[in-house]
Amino acid sequence: MTATALPTARARDVNSPVPLVEITVPVYNEEAVLETSVRRLHEYLRRHLSMRWQIVIADNASTDRTLEIAEDLATELTGVSVLHLEEKGRGRALRAVWQRSRADIVAYMDIDLSTKLDALPPMLAALVSGHSQVATGSRLLAGSRVRRRLYREVLSRGYNQLLRWVFAARFRDAQCGFKAMPTEVAQHLLPLVEDQEWFFDTELLLVAETLGMRVLEIPVDWEEDTDSRVDVPRTVLQDLKGIVRVVGRELRSPVRAELPREDRELGGQLGRFAVVGAISTLAYAVLYLLLTPMLGVFSANAVALVWCTAGNVWANRRFTFGRRGPANRVRETAESWALAVFAILLSDLALRWLHSMVATPTVLTQLVTAIAATGVVTLLRFLVLRRWVFNPDRWL
Repeated sequence: MTATALPTARARDVNSPVPLVEITVPVYNEEAVLETSVRRLHEYLRRHLSMRWQIVIADNASTDRTLEIAEDLATELTGVSVLHLEEKGRGRALRAVWQRSRADIVAYMDIDLSTKLDALPPMLAALVSGHSQVATGSRLLAGSRVRRRLYREVLSRGYNQLLRWVFAARFRDAQCGFKAMPTEVAQHLLPLVEDQEWFFDTELLLVAETLGMRVLEIPVDWEEDTDSRVDVPRTVLQDLKGIVRVVGRELRSPVRAELPREDRELGGQLGRFAVVGAISTLAYAVLYLLLTPMLGVFSANAVALVWCTAGNVWANRRFTFGRRGPANRVRETAESWALAVFAILLSDLALRWLHSMVATPTVLTQLVTAIAATGVVTLLRFLVLRRWVFNPDRWL
């Protein structure tokens, strides 16, 4: 990442024109809800927003009547326009709109309007006042009111915790579809964000924090759309791949050369540990799904974890901590396994708790629960591995 002059957060001159806010709603095959949602958003903005505003419907290569409905709305409603893209991807849609925007502030929200619109005025006010350079809704702050299925809640919290462990991220909710920033900030960030799909949100916030920008989170009321077009397993895989890519990019950054040696070493080990963990988690998920029909829930969980732990222990010794010779191999491997056994037991207990609470949990719910349980001890495990198991200066 190349260091360049950053747009500064600054208050708007009281004598300057009323700022123009451009709100993008990316859509893909949303013919069922598009008209109702856009009319609702249009009416809310007309009644409650004191700034000038416009709505852009960004059609992501829809194959139903979405584009036709969007064009009809743009013809009928003042301040509504349409941009059609030939390829899918939320990040791609936002990039296309924001790059050409002439508004003072750009924002976006999901077309299902899961996030209640009352959070929009305070979010925009923080940007206009110069308090923050990026504003985002958060479903995980005190004051947020959220209704969604348990596995989505566990998945969201686990994902955001992973971001805090790997990147020391200060924000709590990376993927709430409700964000805004001054246009000059967006156009500064876009060249540094590579993802074109669902990881776009996460990468945008990570880049903003890396550059020292102030990211404000606003607690929101949010209700899950059960007819969502989001492919959860595919999105999870894309997010893990995105995390691995960003870790690799940060490890290659010339900025790291300016850090003290101890900080560089810690960052490198943590990054490699995260990559090994992501690969192990993916392998575990595949094995668990394959073995469950044959072995049952608890046996499949144990077998998958043991196999993946074997690879994880070997990879962390060799790659994360750079131990390649026979010296201390038996001790380091045994101690690594001792730590892993605790995670395996915790995963088993979590699954048994789930089955005691839910009569017939879905396979996906079981998988998310098991992964979340092992994730709870991940940071502790890294610290023990670094400060004890692989510490060359340990006293015992």
